[in-house]
Amino acid sequence: MTETSGDRPGPIKVMVVDDHPMWRDAVARDLAESGFEVVATAGDGDQAVRRAKAAAPDVLVLDLNLPAKPGVQVCKEVVAANPALRVLVLSASGEHADVLEAVKSGATGYLLKSASTGELQDAVRRTAVGDPVFTPGLAGLVLGEYRRLASEPGPAPDTDEPKAPRLTDRETEVLRLVAKGLSYKQIAERLVISHRTVQNHVQNTLGKLQLHNRVELVRYAIERGLDDE
Repeated sequence: MTETSGDRPGPIKVMVVDDHPMWRDAVARDLAESGFEVVATAGDGDQAVRRAKAAAPDVLVLDLNLPAKPGVQVCKEVVAANPALRVLVLSASGEHADVLEAVKSGATGYLLKSASTGELQDAVRRTAVGDPVFTPGLAGLVLGEYRRLASEPGPAPDTDEPKAPRLTDRETEVLRLVAKGLSYKQIAERLVISHRTVQNHVQNTLGKLQLHNRVELVRYAIERGLDDE
């Protein structure tokens, strides 16, 4: 069965970045055999940035510990070059500092290398549609950090800044559940709507607020106290 990328035609395009050839090749092979289209691989940070720009994958499966350029820097550069690109970190490290740094750099999810092949496949599918994917126990850590950051004083408001666009009641409701850490599937079940409808609401909200990904969306919602409602 070919893994499709939601509203995009064709299979999900994946790039695998890891400095260990045997591990990199095994992950790429497993994903290809599962119906994903592996469009590129890379073994160091500089190579990863170049090839990601050329291959334009939907999802970048990225190790953090890379020669030439660290994984968090790779993440920053590829997401800046293509905000539609989703990054799934696949790392041996479960250190909280590594997880938080990766998310702040633009990663959509963080999975430990102890995950099974099935868990990785599911993580890539969910990452492709913008769903945050974290090894159990890490999602709460990330939400806690968002709340800490949101409680800190921000920069002085820009008096010339236009008023925030008005969201519909449904968009606000979906945003509130996103801020609470629910997955798209859980939101769909809670609101009795389809997974696709949830995705559409999130994409519309991102567009209205001029945000690039769910990470920024969660921060926006928490800063406005929506996660406490």
